[in-house]
Formats: sequence, C-alpha cells, structure tokens
Amino acid sequence: MTATYTFDIFSSLDGFGAASGDWTGYWGKQGPELLEHRLRQYDRDQRMVLGANTYRAFAGMLAEDTEPGVRDPWVTRMRNLPLTVVSTTLREPLDWPDATVVSGDAVDVVARLKKESDVPLRSHGSLSMNRALMAAGLVDRVQITVFPVITGRTGLDPIFAGAEDFDLDLIETRTLDGRTQELVYRPALHG
Repeated sequence: MTATYTFDIFSSLDGFGAASGDWTGYWGKQGPELLEHRLRQYDRDQRMVLGANTYRAFAGMLAEDTEPGVRDPWVTRMRNLPLTVVSTTLREPLDWPDATVVSGDAVDVVARLKKESDVPLRSHGSLSMNRALMAAGLVDRVQITVFPVITGRTGLDPIFAGAEDFDLDLIETRTLDGRTQELVYRPALHG
C-alpha cells in the first residue's frame, strides 16, 4: 500500500506563502469555520513531513507564541502528530513531541515513507522540498488555502517560484467563512 502525500499550503491570492509589514498570521483573515475545518483535518491519523527550514520556523513560532493564531487547536494537534524532518543539518532530539530526523535527499526519503507508512503523509509549508517532490511525482494532493489578500509589495515566499510546469485536476473545493477558498488538486507534470 502506498500512503497518500498532501502538500498543504496557505497562500495569498497572488501566490505568496507569507508577508512582511503589518500582516499577521493567516493574513488576519482566519474565521471560525476555517479553524474548525483545519482541526478536523489534523484530527486524523497522519504523519507530518517537514524540511529543516520549516521545522525551524514552526519550532521558533511555537516557542515564542507571540502571534495570534500560533496556538490554535489545529496547530497544537499538528504539533502532536508524528513528524519526520528531512534534514542534513538537524540532529535529534528536536523540540517536538514525536519527531524523527532523517538525513538524505527528500525525494528518496519521501518515496520510502510513502511505501512504508500505514497512515497518510502531510506537509504544511516546506516550499522547496515540496516543489522537488512534485517534480518527482510524489505529491498526490496539493491543498492550497487561498486567503482574500494580495501581498504584491510585501509578499514573501513565492510558493511555486522555480517549480516545474504542472497540470492540475481539481478534486475538491470549499469556501470557508464566506471568503477563504480551499482548493485541492491532483498535480501532474505538464507535457
């Protein structure tokens, strides 16, 4: 059995994963329906997969806990799921309840995890790692939550910058809180 791998990402309408300036987490647009939906998604058995940079960012945010939304129930649930961190620089133990560091190329690591895991795999963020996994055909679902903002001047982390070209088959869609779109696609290399 091959485990399903979901690349889960938050985005502004113009394709940025974050912003500088006075934007807050979720770009200040999270609502109760979104938060309940996220909690349901993270309430399932699954294994998280993160790259080293995203792990460091999450660990830092959760340690500081200064930004609204950092300790939302779904984030707490995500932090308590088993985690594999793909890294050549980090060493165990990590500041995460059930984390394992695996050294090596992310494509090889995730290909092995997909074969061996008895639960679905999910990655939130880890942009460069997930672009490589998509190019290798290892991402089964791209789940993109589009918040109703354009961060043209302040946008950070362009999600698909440098990615290959992909055709996307829309398999799910929903509107949350009357303004935020969740789109789930099955990606395939174009051409």
